[in-house]
Amino acid sequence: MLIIFPVRGPALFTGEGIRLKYTTNVRSESFCGVSAIRGTLAVLTAALLVSCASVRYDTPRPLSYAIDHPEETFLGRSFAAQLAEAPGRSGFHLLSSGQEAFLVRAALAESAQRTLDLQYYVVAEDATATLLLYRALRAAQRGVRVRLLIDDMYAVGRDFNFATLAAHPNFQVRVFNPFLRRGPLGLSQLLDFLGEGARLNRRMHNKLWIADNAAAVIGGRNLGDAYFDMRGEESFADLDVFAAGPVVTQVSRSFDEYWNSDWAVPIAAFLGELPGQAHLDEIMSQMAARAERFRETDYARTMRATDLGRLVRGGQLPLLPAQATAIYDTPGKPAEKIDVDQGNIFPVLRKLIEAAQQEVILVSPYFIPSERGIEVLGSLTRRGVRVRVLTNSLASTDVPAVHAGYARYRARLLARGIELHELRPGATRTGGARQGLSSGASLHAKAVVVDRKTMLVGSMNLDPRSRLLNTEVAVLAESTALGGQLGTLFDEATSLDQAFRVELSKSGDENSPLAWIGHDQGEEVRYTSEPLASWWRRILSGLLGALAPEELL
Repeated sequence: MLIIFPVRGPALFTGEGIRLKYTTNVRSESFCGVSAIRGTLAVLTAALLVSCASVRYDTPRPLSYAIDHPEETFLGRSFAAQLAEAPGRSGFHLLSSGQEAFLVRAALAESAQRTLDLQYYVVAEDATATLLLYRALRAAQRGVRVRLLIDDMYAVGRDFNFATLAAHPNFQVRVFNPFLRRGPLGLSQLLDFLGEGARLNRRMHNKLWIADNAAAVIGGRNLGDAYFDMRGEESFADLDVFAAGPVVTQVSRSFDEYWNSDWAVPIAAFLGELPGQAHLDEIMSQMAARAERFRETDYARTMRATDLGRLVRGGQLPLLPAQATAIYDTPGKPAEKIDVDQGNIFPVLRKLIEAAQQEVILVSPYFIPSERGIEVLGSLTRRGVRVRVLTNSLASTDVPAVHAGYARYRARLLARGIELHELRPGATRTGGARQGLSSGASLHAKAVVVDRKTMLVGSMNLDPRSRLLNTEVAVLAESTALGGQLGTLFDEATSLDQAFRVELSKSGDENSPLAWIGHDQGEEVRYTSEPLASWWRRILSGLLGALAPEELL
């Protein structure tokens, strides 16, 4: 029996943002010269039987690199001046609000003078993603070199769309680890999985937005409405960090390594006839119209009421200095199961956690510790280190199968003294939109804080998929100020009106039933089964948990 668990994240974005459209002389029914197909049965049959245009691996892919001397750009000079009294250190600013994260990315695109490097797992087809791409295209028009590297899991089927962006001479697009079949509906990709599951289960999960090799946004957010708090109660609670200084050079080095690898294929390799200037002009016109309409939304008005964009564009965003380094997996990270010590991020993470003296905070939407993880965390609690975890509840998770993998370990974690907190969906918001780790319907932030002085923020989840299959990137920083800020965000997010505290009915007895403690209208409530989760979610989680291989979760 073949079971495929290839991806996590929103299955489809259906916001009212512009969907890059084909003009009338390009047939949207086909990417590979197949005649228009009428009727659902014919579409399904064709998708299964027809192999669309093969990938042309001989497409030129010239090497390119981050610019030298970023200090000669406006952003480089401005942030270097701010960090002048902290030589050798980088500067950071936490972005816990989705609106702040959107605004900073847009401002960096507007401020870039020479380069924009964008690396993402998901670039959605909705309003915020489209507007950010529009900002990048406008930068290209000013002469800025733009490089967009996107994983193929959500790019497949959108080849013409991305190739239209690449019709601009300053805008380059490459696709990581592509599917060979480029047809729509996902059925042709299923055939690829049947033949190449080991390769295609490897996905590039990195998320980077880099301007002029001088400033970068690193963290958990993809590009899409759900990540930038445009969906209100349906948004993800996520976390990014703005970085400037020496660590950005390291982050850019990671981007270059991916961009120039054999795994990154130019978008032109998937198309016979490339879009031209007319298509690009039409897209730019559509984007400009959408941007004008966007300016009249409450979301845009809220952002204009802040000084954040002006501070970024002026190189004046307040930064906290810290000794920092970027850590990342190599593009060729193997798909087969490997020992954790052979990886890149996770050995660093393990050493960081094992060195804790007082407290370890773990934030991950998908938390599957493994047998080895239980051993490491249990050894900490035995010597008096407090270990605290925030993850999704069954009611808040967007992937019930992964929750089932986590649920296998819950009682054993609790019996060893690890504190578990699970996000409560639709948590009470006071004073308007919350800005923190509990600000959405589903947790998506990824962070580790040790002794409130060392933080690791990036794209990695604390699960087998991130450890063994996906590639990831993160930044490690030493700062009591940053560690304190993240610790405070965690404390707020794990209050009983924002998250459930999970307990054993009999302390220390992993065979005793679980209980969930939370607040309902200010009163403490005790639940004896997965709180607020529908019966269907409980059945689905149990079924998938029995079937899903843990290494694919």
